Amino acid sequence: MTGATARRRGRPRREEAADTRDHILTAAREEFSEHGYEKTSVRGIAKAAGVDSALVHHYFGTKEQVFEAAVAVIFAPALNAPDALADAPPDDVGERLTRFFFGVWENPATRTPLLAIVRSALSNDTAAAVFRRLLASQLLRRIAGRLDLPDAELRAELAAAQLVGCAILRYVIRLEPLASADAEQIIARLAPVVQGHLTGP
Repeated sequence: MTGATARRRGRPRREEAADTRDHILTAAREEFSEHGYEKTSVRGIAKAAGVDSALVHHYFGTKEQVFEAAVAVIFAPALNAPDALADAPPDDVGERLTRFFFGVWENPATRTPLLAIVRSALSNDTAAAVFRRLLASQLLRRIAGRLDLPDAELRAELAAAQLVGCAILRYVIRLEPLASADAEQIIARLAPVVQGHLTGP
C-alpha cells in the first residue's frame, strides 16, 4: 500500500478536508436554491457533491445544520448591512439601510439564491426557524447595537419588517405595480419610514 493510498483511506489532510467541506457547501447551496428545503435531501446534496452521505453528516450534521450553513453563505451579502451604517449620521441611517437592502435584492447574482431561501422559510417551519436565528443573531442585533436607544431591538425589527415585507411583495409574490416600480422610487418612499422606525420618537 502506498502512502497516498493510506492517506486517502485515513483521515483527510487539513487542506483536503477544507476543500471537501467547501465543495459540499457549494453543492448544498445549489440544491437548496433549486429545490427548496423540503425537496432537498442530504443524499441529494452528497450526490451533487460526489461524496458519500456520511461525509455530509460528518462535516455538517443534520439536514437542518447543512441548511443553516448554506443560508449563512447565501445571506452573507445582506448581513453586511450593519457595516453600511458604520459611519452614517443618525438622520441618514434609514436611507443608507434601505439603499443597501435594495442593492442586494436588485442584483440578480444575490437575488436568485435569496429568493429560494425566503420561499423555503415561508413554506417550512424548520427553514423558518433557521432563517429567524440567522436574522436575529447576525443582522438585527448588530443593527440594534448601532442605535443608542433603549428599545433598539424592537426598532431594528420594525425596520426589517418594513424592508422584508416589501421584498416579499416585490420579488416573491410580484405584486403589481410594486414589482415593476423603479427601485429608486421605492427607496425614496421607504427610507423615511425605515428612518422613523430606527430613530423616530
